[in-house]
Amino acid sequence: MSESKTYTRHIECPPDDVDAVHKLLNQVWGDRPMVMDADRFSFETAIVELTSNVIRHGDSGAGISCSITINVHDQRIEATLIDNGRVARVELAETKMPDGFAESGRGIPLIKALVNSFSYNRNGNLNTWQIARKFTE
Repeated sequence: MSESKTYTRHIECPPDDVDAVHKLLNQVWGDRPMVMDADRFSFETAIVELTSNVIRHGDSGAGISCSITINVHDQRIEATLIDNGRVARVELAETKMPDGFAESGRGIPLIKALVNSFSYNRNGNLNTWQIARKFTE
């Protein structure tokens, strides 16, 4: 049994972008080579998609500041993203994949399909997003 470990990265957009998330995950995967490829791919896709959505839809013109914290445990991996963007007008429980002709709207349903839990809360002028994925046995 290994111990839990926490990784954190602060992102200022601009100039930062989702490449900062990839760099953070490279550190995580380097420290945790035992995490299976399917779990890595699913979690990485989910957190990159979430960060991309926050940067794209949350910016009101002044840029976005984000703090990403990733916790790796024996049986799961979790991420918390806190940003100062606009209020997200989304009902996570009701979001469904759009039809094949839609030009947008796939991000949230994709994230939901890749993780075991996904939540959003607004506290004051900060958004808090949380995702978690249980490791495949």
